[in-house]
Amino acid sequence: MGTRIPSHQLSSGLYVSGRPEQLKERQPTMASRAVPYTGGDIKKSGELGKMFDIPVLDSSSRPSHSRPSSSSQHNSGSVRSGPNSGPMGKHSGPVPKKSSGPMIPLQPTGLITSGPLGSGPLGSSAGGGRRSGSGSMEHVGSIGKAVYGSAVTSLTEEVKVGFRVSKAVVWVLLVVVAMGLLVGAFLMVAVKKAVILVSVAGILVPIVVVILWNYIWGKRGLLGFVNRYPDAELRGAIDGQYVKVTGVVTCGSIPLESSYQRVPRCVYVSTELYEYKGLCGKSANPKHRCFSWGSRYSEKYVADFYISDFQSGLRALVKVGYGAKVAPFVKPTTIVDITKENRELSPTFLRWLADRSLSSDDRVMRLKEGYIKEGSTVSVMGVVRRHDNVLMIVPSTEPVSTGCQWTRCLLPTYVEGLILTCDDNQNADVVPV
Repeated sequence: MGTRIPSHQLSSGLYVSGRPEQLKERQPTMASRAVPYTGGDIKKSGELGKMFDIPVLDSSSRPSHSRPSSSSQHNSGSVRSGPNSGPMGKHSGPVPKKSSGPMIPLQPTGLITSGPLGSGPLGSSAGGGRRSGSGSMEHVGSIGKAVYGSAVTSLTEEVKVGFRVSKAVVWVLLVVVAMGLLVGAFLMVAVKKAVILVSVAGILVPIVVVILWNYIWGKRGLLGFVNRYPDAELRGAIDGQYVKVTGVVTCGSIPLESSYQRVPRCVYVSTELYEYKGLCGKSANPKHRCFSWGSRYSEKYVADFYISDFQSGLRALVKVGYGAKVAPFVKPTTIVDITKENRELSPTFLRWLADRSLSSDDRVMRLKEGYIKEGSTVSVMGVVRRHDNVLMIVPSTEPVSTGCQWTRCLLPTYVEGLILTCDDNQNADVVPV
């Protein structure tokens, strides 16, 4: 007796042999969830925002009106959803992230730039912003003090312009002057003729006059030497050559901003508060003399920038950041002048004083601010360095001497660091770059 082969009928009416197939529930291979529309916002893009240390908005805390799919409810198999679950995960919580160094902040547009987040006029606002990185800057309040990182040089000392004379020579000169006066006085008493003392004085007085002349006009003589120094052509400059370059400046990776007027995209900024001391007034600093202006507070910053040479058109990187020695000669402009007749302090000036813990009592004050804005014409004097086809100008390791200027009766004047001058008026228009 033969075995009957089972058969079944399809939905189309056709009979086929075999048993009908049993419909099995399909096992999910991975969990799925609704991905919200980010609209280009990095903070909503999940893992991409986490890669660049940008806080990500948690979409799970928002109320969801969509019905969860059936596949997201069946996750009891060997394949589980979530980045930290399954047999490979050893942590019940999120895995700590390791990085080899600070990541470059990602712009809201998704572009990775060399400058800090929020740099330039588009990134600054009336309420201030925060920047991160090696040259970080943080504003507190609407006119808070800027705090930069190590990539920006803070110039805490004034430019030292002096004469390079050893102490031994100074002591010998003082001894000779003292001996000359004593000998002249002794001979005048012994011989009873004043002509000897007059002769000694005739020798010593010109020496004293020349020293005082150089002390008063030393800085102007240095600026005259810089202006008369010929401009070099970077195309033919060799490595290690001391040159003077004049051209238009552009900001580097860290543009600066002036402290009081909030002038953006600068390569050098300075803000100084001076106070006048009368006979019984308060001293602005320990060296403040009576009937003179003394510096009470000062902010000076300079960062790496580029200069386009007028002679050859080449572009060089001027290395003045990371604590380099710089001698800036930029004339500041008085922007706030508080006198005894004019005691009305503006709210902006009061906030500026409060952010720096400075008192605003009954004092005669003057606020000066100077800056070199992008597009200004400047002159720099430094040493040429070439490294991997990169043309740089760095400060000189040795003090720069002006040499004897006999026609002006000026002795050799020395200054340390890279010399930076700008003759452009701060209120004038600059070259757009």
